[in-house]
Amino acid sequence: MARKKITVVGAGHVGAHTALWVATKELGDVVLLDIVEGVPQGKALDLMEAAPVECFDSSVRGTNDYSETAGSDVVIVTAGIPRKPGMSRSDLINTNVGILKSVIENIVKYSPDAHLLIVTNPLDVMVYAAWKLSGFPPQRIMGLSGALDGSRMRSFIAMELGVSMRDVHAMVIGGHADEMVPLKRYATVSGIPVTQLIEADRLSSIMERTKKAGGEIVSLLKTGSAYYAPSAAVAEMCEAIIKDKKRVMPCAAYLSGQYGVEGMFIGVPVVVGAGGAERIIEIDLDQNEKKAFMDSVTAVKGLINDLGIGK
Repeated sequence: MARKKITVVGAGHVGAHTALWVATKELGDVVLLDIVEGVPQGKALDLMEAAPVECFDSSVRGTNDYSETAGSDVVIVTAGIPRKPGMSRSDLINTNVGILKSVIENIVKYSPDAHLLIVTNPLDVMVYAAWKLSGFPPQRIMGLSGALDGSRMRSFIAMELGVSMRDVHAMVIGGHADEMVPLKRYATVSGIPVTQLIEADRLSSIMERTKKAGGEIVSLLKTGSAYYAPSAAVAEMCEAIIKDKKRVMPCAAYLSGQYGVEGMFIGVPVVVGAGGAERIIEIDLDQNEKKAFMDSVTAVKGLINDLGIGK
């Protein structure tokens, strides 16, 4: 049986590490694409030279030519400029939509049946733009939001309690921005509600830290943004599609009335499998959670309206 084909667009830190995770998980053969000559080729060769050490047999090929991505099963889009200190996600819109237009045009041309996983910020707006620009069914397009934000919240909870990361689960919904909504009622440690394990004020601090986690790393790095966790999280989404795992994870997915939202992409719990975003799971939200979620939806809508891409 032929291996699956996964293209990663953008060979910067996020893209190169995504290629690494995808290859080591042996999800398929990887094509790493970038517009800068030599960079994807060099990083792909470096990864191939690591294969005997880590014993993975996925091939990794670097290219500047979209024709080499033809027939991809999954395309992960990381291309775009990263946030810099003091820069909001909305500041990125004009530049990154311009980059995205070219990317999507080539994906549609060479891989019309692919699933699209969008990492480029501002995330929720870029997923919407990718949908409008591609004409793909919305189930085949998802964005990295809660899969990353939830992982960050899980890590903070595990570090606070001194327990295994494996046993912590968390749910973060809404836009992938400061208006995201960490749901403390849905955070558990081996099924135990985290509200029973962490004092209310400490838990509130963890939720706030989760909201600002990306910015915290940007301010520490000073010349870039996070890449280990984002690349690992989008590789996990890719794995759910490739292996038809039916994973339940929060992702930016298309809502057609669920949660009272129509015609836009926002972070919600999704069953992710071979059909992409196969099912939206509607969870009960209390009054405060619902208000926070709708505030997040409103913020994303504002950015979409500024985008000027067909409604």
